[in-house]
Amino acid sequence: MEQIRIKELLEAVAAGKISVEEATLQLKKEPFEDLGYAKLDYHRSIRQGAAEVIYGAGKTPEQIQGIVNTFLQKGQSQVLITRMQEEAARLLEESVPFTYNPLSKIGIVGTPIKPDGIGKIVVATGGTSDMPVAEEAALTAEFLGNEVVRMYDVGVAGIHRLFSNLDDLMNAKVCIAIAGMEGALASVIGGLVDCPVIAVPTSVGYGAAFGGLSALLAMLNSCASGVSVVNIDNGFGAGYLASMINHR
Repeated sequence: MEQIRIKELLEAVAAGKISVEEATLQLKKEPFEDLGYAKLDYHRSIRQGAAEVIYGAGKTPEQIQGIVNTFLQKGQSQVLITRMQEEAARLLEESVPFTYNPLSKIGIVGTPIKPDGIGKIVVATGGTSDMPVAEEAALTAEFLGNEVVRMYDVGVAGIHRLFSNLDDLMNAKVCIAIAGMEGALASVIGGLVDCPVIAVPTSVGYGAAFGGLSALLAMLNSCASGVSVVNIDNGFGAGYLASMINHR
């Protein structure tokens, strides 16, 4: 929306011609900008509370750079990019304040906001091999203004490792349980805590794990109450959902 249009809308509210609710609804309906290769949604933060995130997989470095530059020109001070390749990261770091995590393939433009969530989000993994997905979840949650406690390699093969972290688990506002293989970690954590548990199956495992399908089905069939499940390797989705819960 152009600044003139926003000014007219605010003046109409001040004059009592339309209500605050009507003006808010108009803002939420405002159009996107078409770059030809992407349609940028500048008002997603008004509708959903968080700005649009760039999914980097399949996009060229130049396309990512163009989207980022347009967001910045429109006044967005932070941009999150997921599934980003190092080539695109090298291009961006030449022109904007930028950090890149090669493990999770997360790129962050600008400085993340200070934590303003209600409590802490625990991100736990069954094994070290689950860390790329876990870092995607953790960095997403931190970008969205949450304090994150990382708890890696605490799977059921050595369950005493998990029990040594009971204080952090039981004080969490949300837990994200990330595991491949048989995906049992989510059920174990779900049986210990009184907060929502977001289960993330990963594609880690031998042949019969079927690229994460076995963990997905196990998590969907969890007997623990309060466990929800996102898609295989979807750390971003888990981090985003955890942030929504932690801000309500």
